[in-house]
Amino acid sequence: MNHSRNEQLLARKASATPRGVGVMAQFFAARAEGAELWDVEGRRFIDFAGGIAVLNVGHRHPKVVAALTAQLQRFTHTCYQVVPYESYVALAEKLNELTPGTFAKKTALFSTGAEAVENAIKIARAYTGRAGVIAFDGAFHGRSLFAVALTGKVQPYKVGFGPFPPEIYHVPFPREGGGLAEAKKALERLFKSDIEPTRVAAIIFEPVQGEGGFNVIDAAAVKWLRTLCDMHGIVLIADEVQSGFGRTGTLFAMEHYHAQTGVLPDLLTSAKSLAAGLPLSAVTGRAEIMDAPAPGGLGGTYAGNPLAVAAAHAVIEVMHEERLPERGARLGAQLQERLQALSAQVPQIAEVRGLGAMVAVELRDPASGAADAECTRRVQAEALARGLILLSCGTEANVLRFLFPLTIPDALFAEALDILEAALRAA
Repeated sequence: MNHSRNEQLLARKASATPRGVGVMAQFFAARAEGAELWDVEGRRFIDFAGGIAVLNVGHRHPKVVAALTAQLQRFTHTCYQVVPYESYVALAEKLNELTPGTFAKKTALFSTGAEAVENAIKIARAYTGRAGVIAFDGAFHGRSLFAVALTGKVQPYKVGFGPFPPEIYHVPFPREGGGLAEAKKALERLFKSDIEPTRVAAIIFEPVQGEGGFNVIDAAAVKWLRTLCDMHGIVLIADEVQSGFGRTGTLFAMEHYHAQTGVLPDLLTSAKSLAAGLPLSAVTGRAEIMDAPAPGGLGGTYAGNPLAVAAAHAVIEVMHEERLPERGARLGAQLQERLQALSAQVPQIAEVRGLGAMVAVELRDPASGAADAECTRRVQAEALARGLILLSCGTEANVLRFLFPLTIPDALFAEALDILEAALRAA
């Protein structure tokens, strides 16, 4: 019996790689361009996953490819901590300027989102001399041991991996439309029963939760957190690994909250779309806080890799020249409008939410109101069969999220929305 190329590769994958690396698609990528991807058998897909929010400028953007090619001709690695290079410093300067807030800032570069989060916590602990960290239910901050301890979702991230580092606490996430009162009560209880605020180094939150279901934080909650942190000398960290770099209609989601409330975080983490698919992350924040760790306390062999840094410089140019945050806001509004219109015909659509192009739809059983993870899987499968790659999320796995490249042409976007509608109706 002849097996297809994808079947052959799946058999090799099962034999050579562990099951703990969960893989969604049953086909293998051969090439990609813009918002499209082709598998090894020549089938074409519209990519609404974007490598999990990594490809805001799309696959192989010409400016990114040109920047990488030029850097390849110079050098690929020195380790910045051994022999530094100007491009790292220049990117730090740009991030200091582009992140919200006009106070003196500094930036350190790393390789992954989890590394950025862990280093942000290290910096906060060094600055405050405290150990405690507060995070939120439904949060996702990474898969390394400390980052996964901060993550507020057990399956599949925490099962079998404990015990976790101590002094980490979770409270309910104060999402837009409800939850602030509950979060306040939970934090009051926490300060009474588990840890006094003078032992808390940092509070970390996602302006829009990624894996948690694209829950948007309440603006009043951001103001409350800032007041609380100021009162007790706690460092406030905004995790923008997924919400950053144009996804929410501004370069950083915290720009929305700064405009509404005047609130700014002390530290901000970024990664994913920062370097268009190359491993790069950053911690940017108040200069006096960033300078707390002693020389040698921060870094990494690959941290701030010159190829990834070159890609990031190109991404920043593309974001500005093509006005991608604004374009994302327009496309996100179109998507939300289409999903809202569909809710009359698809009773499982319980809520459409998001900020800018960070849009999700939550599916629930219309009779019981229970989370409908099975329907979510069916929609995902129906879309994939029609050539549209979608991701799910949410603590109950009943949310579809949409992470299309912000560069997607209008005609291709319209085709994708037609497929999405067909998949929702079919499921």
